[in-house]
Amino acid sequence: MSNRSIPLVDLSKFTKGDDSQRAEFIKALGNAFHEYGFVGVVNHGIPDSLVEDFYNASKKFFSLPVGTKRKYEIEGLAGQRGYTSFGKEHAKQSQVADLKEFFQIGQFVDKDDPLKSEYPDNVTVEEVREFSDLGKQLYKAFEKSGAQLLRAIALYLELPEDYFDQHIVKGNSILRSIHYPPITSEPESAIRAEQHEDINLITLLVGASAGGLQIFNAEGEWLDIIPEENEIVINVGDMLQRLTNNYLKSTTHRVVNPPREMWHLPRLSIPFFLHPKSEMPLNCLDFCINEERPKHYADITAGEYLDERLREIGLKK
Repeated sequence: MSNRSIPLVDLSKFTKGDDSQRAEFIKALGNAFHEYGFVGVVNHGIPDSLVEDFYNASKKFFSLPVGTKRKYEIEGLAGQRGYTSFGKEHAKQSQVADLKEFFQIGQFVDKDDPLKSEYPDNVTVEEVREFSDLGKQLYKAFEKSGAQLLRAIALYLELPEDYFDQHIVKGNSILRSIHYPPITSEPESAIRAEQHEDINLITLLVGASAGGLQIFNAEGEWLDIIPEENEIVINVGDMLQRLTNNYLKSTTHRVVNPPREMWHLPRLSIPFFLHPKSEMPLNCLDFCINEERPKHYADITAGEYLDERLREIGLKK
């Protein structure tokens, strides 16, 4: 694997390849999720130009005055739509807030959709009109690529290829634009994002504007994740780990502060948290339970689990 911290796979082998290429991809992706919990993906179908345009729109938004940004901080939504100001979110095991602010875009459903009551309207930024339009386009692109990855994982688990489809169509996924401002004084023991695991099924992350992402490996070491050009990083979330009774790993990761001489540089990151609909059962799959791996988790739905975790990280009261 050369000097890479995580394996690299080519999604086009699954979406456009022959049977042997698809089988090779399924095995490589599944093994990466089992052994590392993280994988790099190329030929992922997310247009580079769309990513760049959304980055630029995000920079414009986060450059707005604090008072203007706070117009888009909507009470009662637990940060699931719109802006969340600096210092609100923390890792579940920490009471010190991460050094970040962010904006979240959620699922798009029509007004007459049966699920409309579950999904609040997205928040339109008047000062940066292209931000919302580009965000919707990027959201849809991530949904499409994420669905293909889950199809491959279903086959790796010897489930029907479309096992996840019914659960993720109109799912509760979130596109998050995260801004880590320049560090202007000695942090109060916090880093840009304290060690944590993601809540969802899988996370798709396009390359950040600066380094800092690290994963905690099985040997107890923190390893830098440095994506190459046109590579996105995918990781297993806790929902998929629960579903597979820890067979697929939700690996601890963090975003560390840069060296002091680079404190003046901000960092921008765009993760897509792929969630199912709230009603999806996360009960451990029967074939993932055996004498060596007894059942680790109580039965719960995705909605119940999300609610529990949002309270733990301080976004829901």
